[in-house]
This record gives sequence, C-alpha cells and structure tokens, in this order.
Amino acid sequence: MAKPPSRRSSSTEVARFLHRSKSISRFVERQPRLLFAIDATASRQPTWDSACQQQQEMFRATGKVAQLAVQLVYYRGFNELCASQWLSDSSELARLMGSVRCEGGHTQIARLLRHAHGEHRKANIRALVFIGDAIEENPDTLCDLAGQSGILRLPLFLFQEGNDAAVTRTFRTMAKLSGGAYARFDGNSAAALADLLGAVASFASGGTSALENRRGDSAKLLLQQLQNK
Repeated sequence: MAKPPSRRSSSTEVARFLHRSKSISRFVERQPRLLFAIDATASRQPTWDSACQQQQEMFRATGKVAQLAVQLVYYRGFNELCASQWLSDSSELARLMGSVRCEGGHTQIARLLRHAHGEHRKANIRALVFIGDAIEENPDTLCDLAGQSGILRLPLFLFQEGNDAAVTRTFRTMAKLSGGAYARFDGNSAAALADLLGAVASFASGGTSALENRRGDSAKLLLQQLQNK
C-alpha cells in the first residue's frame, strides 16, 4: 500500500524556522567567544581518555557559570584540522569532545593559530586555549604567530601535557608574547586540567576581575601571569 505523501511545510512555517535560526545565530554571535583547541595526535593516546573526560566536564561546568560561545578545534592524522561551529550548548560541546579520537600525525600549531586569527578578525575571540604535548614545527614561526596574537589582543592559554623542556620553553614564550598564560599537567593531575580550563572560561566570560573572584590555585597562577605580562 502506497504511503500518503508527507505534509509539506507551509511558507509561514518555513519563515518561522528561518527566523528562529537567525535569532539563535545572533544570540551566539553576541556571546563571549572562546576557541578551544587540542592536539589529537597519537602521542597523546596514553592519557587521552582521562584528559578527554576532564575536558567534557569542563564544558558542562562552564555551561552552568558562564554563557560562552565555544569553537572546538583539533588536529590529527595527515594534514587534518577540524573546527566545529560556534556553539553555546555545553552538552553538545561535551558530546563533540567525546567523539574525537587520536590519530598519528605531525603537529599543526601554526595552522591552528592562523585559523584562530581568521576567526578573530570576523568577531572578537576572548581567549584561545590549547592543550598539547609536542612541537614538530619551527619555534620561531610559532612565536611570531603568538606575537601576532598579542597584537590582535587574542591571548593564548597554553597547557602542556608532560615535561618536554623544549615544549615548555616555546609554550612559555608564546604565552608571554600573546598576553596569555602557561601551565603544565600530566596524567596524574588531570583534575588540575579541569580547574585550569574552568579558570580560562571565567576569564573569557568576565576578564581578570572574574579570575580575581575565583578561588583555587589555577586562577591565581593564571592571574599572576596575566598581571605580569
């Protein structure tokens, strides 16, 4: 038996849908924006699940204390860099974060920063968070791009997994040049990562005054660096 034809949306219904979509887009555009970027190459696989869980919890917690529009960006594999839409739904951000899997490949931090500069020129980004453990690019190039971030007033918050000394030096310099901050964590301090991310979310939402009102060592660490830039 043939199925009856599906009901077609009327022009009025379509207009209402488009109006709602535009309203949602305008609402997201007005929110403070935070770009959240991660290295999803194979070197992070051993601690990925734990860190991923903390990052998901950060998104959920952020949704309760700050109205932010967040873009999730990650690189992995062969020349793969993926960027989500700007989202204000913390549950959707957590779901997206949980769907990312590591793949072998080289770091693409320079490409990531150029992407962030392009997004920042379209509409102001309050902060860029990056989580990574390795650098396979020219540090001078990365520091130059970090300096450009500083000129654009796009602070970089660089969180290093592990203790590679060369990565530490470059991340610290990049953070300083951009007017941002640096911190390190490891597999035994994944909970500290969640606190660091929450502190940056507070900064993106309310600036340094929001950090001053936030308790915890992570807020103090970031605030000290921001005030000494």
